[in-house]
Amino acid sequence: MKRLWVALSAIAALMLLTWITIDDQKFRLATLAILAMFAIRTWSHSRKLESEQGGRPGEGEKDRRE
Repeated sequence: MKRLWVALSAIAALMLLTWITIDDQKFRLATLAILAMFAIRTWSHSRKLESEQGGRPGEGEKDRRE
């Protein structure tokens, strides 16, 4: 779960930098849309892994190690 929050925080930081540094509205919105797509894909992949492991992330890793 910690990886998810690190990834989403990095994407949020990139969105903030995009908003601050890109002046052209068309390019700014296109860049934000692409970053939002990555955020949604990251979140949905995390949910998929969580459901495959049957609960919280990390539980399946213990079973594989033993």
